[in-house]
Amino acid sequence: MNLRLRLNLLITALLLLFLLAVGYVIIKGTKSSIQEGVESATRVTTQLLDTVIISSVQNPDWGYTHDVLKRFLQSLGHVRSNDIKLYNMQGVLLYQSPPSKYRANQNPPQWFIDLLDPHEKPVARLVRFGRLEITPQPLGAIREAWGKVSYLFWLGMAFFILLNGVVYWTLGRSLKPLGMILKAINRIEKGDLTTRLPVFPLPEFERIGHSLNRMTESLTAERQLEENRQLTHLIQEHIEEERRSLARELHDELGQYVTAIKTFAVGITNKAKANITSPGMADIETNANVIVSAANQIYDGMHNIVRQLRPGALDNLGLAETLRDVVSTYQEQNPQIKISLELTGDLYSSGETVSINIYRIVQESLNNALKYAQASTIDITLSKSRDGELRLHIQDNGIGMNFEAVDQSQHFGLLGMRERVQALHGSFNVHSAPNQGTTIAIIIPNQSVPQ
Repeated sequence: MNLRLRLNLLITALLLLFLLAVGYVIIKGTKSSIQEGVESATRVTTQLLDTVIISSVQNPDWGYTHDVLKRFLQSLGHVRSNDIKLYNMQGVLLYQSPPSKYRANQNPPQWFIDLLDPHEKPVARLVRFGRLEITPQPLGAIREAWGKVSYLFWLGMAFFILLNGVVYWTLGRSLKPLGMILKAINRIEKGDLTTRLPVFPLPEFERIGHSLNRMTESLTAERQLEENRQLTHLIQEHIEEERRSLARELHDELGQYVTAIKTFAVGITNKAKANITSPGMADIETNANVIVSAANQIYDGMHNIVRQLRPGALDNLGLAETLRDVVSTYQEQNPQIKISLELTGDLYSSGETVSINIYRIVQESLNNALKYAQASTIDITLSKSRDGELRLHIQDNGIGMNFEAVDQSQHFGLLGMRERVQALHGSFNVHSAPNQGTTIAIIIPNQSVPQ
């Protein structure tokens, strides 16, 4: 059952209750009016006949009282709302008033007559040689009431049908935007975010349409943002894969060449030492040693580059050992700064994608703190709960910054960390203030952790 029909049925029910209430008031008022009219008519008739009886008694020459009453009643004819009967002493009916011809064409049903009949008791008078009986008869008034009630009933029915039709048509026209709204929601549910609603005349539907249009715009922006995040995540994966390949090539190819150069230089040095007395051998030995030293520097520099491109410990030992190694390296390079690392939970099952992103975030945070924060302590905490949620907390006691005044689009370190976290559907928060240090809080939920 749709909303239009439900509202129409509700209005119909309320209208029926109203009509029933009006009918009850009319019937009750009509019954009171009929009762009052019958009582008044009976009282007047009784007083009139009592006067005739008393006059007859006072004037015996008029004849017997029942004869006087008979002649008076015959001349009187019909009395409204009363049925008058005159009997002799033997109970023989001498006279009965003629029936009422008022609205004789009206034939109210018996239930209506029973409903409005006041059931007044008859009045009897004993006279000389007879008995007078006055019975209240409200049929004429009931017929009149039936005519009025019938007219009001048909008028009410016509009004009821007309009003229902108008209400049904009005509801259909007023609720027409609901169909458009439902169709729009259905299209949005199926993924069509280009759906827009027009301007509606009713303010309530206009607000709904405006809110729905804004929602689709937000969903479109969110979808584009999610696509950008997925693209960023894919680019980062390709970058990491290229770094891994480049690190492998540097280690395997360049490492072999550097090792060969160093081997040849050592061989030359040994030969020069063996023939030290020969002219020029001392210079050859010196140059060969220079080549060995340069080869060692190239080898060390290559290993540093390889470590920056792709930490080998991450593939071999896991995230925890890799973080310990990088923190140890930074600590050796910056002995004046205290760097602490606290690890809890099962970090070995975090997955390669999460591990490399956590490593890069810690690496970037340490670089930023060492370059700009002027901090004396850096605290790093990484924990994994039983439900697989990762929490990373990095805090320093440096000079901090007014974060609201910082153009984050120009600070690619923070922007890159945020993109990495959002690609994993995590939350990234930075809290900082001048001379109050900087805190980075990251949460990565388990259901978003790619394995």
